[in-house]
Amino acid sequence: MSGQVYAHVGQPFTASSYDLLIVGAGRMGAAFARFVMERAPGTRLLLAEEGGLPNEEGATILAPGVWHSFVPPEQAQRAAVTRDLLAEALNVCGVLDLCTDERGDLVPTDAVWTPELEALVNPAALPFARLDERGGVYSVASTTLQNAQAAVQAGADLMLNVRCELAGGGRVLLQRLSVTNTHEIVVEQRISVRADTVVIAAGAAGPPLAEAGLGVVTPHRQAYRQSVRLNLPSAPSSRVIQAGGFVLRSQSGGYSVLPPILHPDPCGYTPSGGRLAGVPVGLRREVIESMLDMLDALPALADERLVVGRSIADIPGAWLALPAGGWPLWERLDDQHVLLLGGERADLTGLSVAHELAQELG
Repeated sequence: MSGQVYAHVGQPFTASSYDLLIVGAGRMGAAFARFVMERAPGTRLLLAEEGGLPNEEGATILAPGVWHSFVPPEQAQRAAVTRDLLAEALNVCGVLDLCTDERGDLVPTDAVWTPELEALVNPAALPFARLDERGGVYSVASTTLQNAQAAVQAGADLMLNVRCELAGGGRVLLQRLSVTNTHEIVVEQRISVRADTVVIAAGAAGPPLAEAGLGVVTPHRQAYRQSVRLNLPSAPSSRVIQAGGFVLRSQSGGYSVLPPILHPDPCGYTPSGGRLAGVPVGLRREVIESMLDMLDALPALADERLVVGRSIADIPGAWLALPAGGWPLWERLDDQHVLLLGGERADLTGLSVAHELAQELG
């Protein structure tokens, strides 16, 4: 029997308790909900999301969705499981990792060269490479939506447009949101529910939520990541290119350029655009500096078809969790609360970590 979907505050909600409440229906929360319902179909589960599905302001919708096997040995099993879980959602196009220094697992870039790389890469500046022919891309937003739908079809309840506040002891205050005629978001209704277990899967907002509601301070950080559009022609079969921390992947006939995350952003930071040749642009100053360092190696970054914008609002971006250690994880905060984080490398091992937690709690 399918669960209920509470999309707006006009739909009455009367439940007061659940076995499991998941705060956040992004990549990690939706996958975890699906795995729980597959493992234990009778679980009374509520999946709560502050925005829509997927949240247009969250990191899930902007995630690059690139899987490859270039991971440390201790993450290899999780990466393999994640690929298996992705199944047919993964478009196998190959992932090309380009380097300046020679190592034992690398080959000359010329050995894996294709004409398509001509406008993107300078092989003289990146003379060594490794190619994962089993690697590829997928839509994180689509898989998240499918996972949430599967969880609901298996009996989970889903509430959208709700802000959660942790009150300790498994209690969660659900603040149902609505939009006024002046486009202001307001709290329309407050409902207190209790759950045997609360899993906080709210991305970058998760650690601050736990700190505010539970008094638990974690070592996890966050950063604001932008996704830059490059209007050079691509095809679904175009290889993903990785070099110097940058990721270029085919998307909608062009490329999405994901710059490296150089450092966490401080609490209270407001993202703002930088200046290029004295002209205001939408790219962050750190992104501009990273691009300037890679212009010789990746000439595409100097192409006039790179969309730099005029202000921060012109470049899609979102807050991204930075788990301590750099990889997706879950950790118990107390007897009733668990923190689940994806972050920068969630494309590679996130689904496996969510699956592990479902097995642990199941």
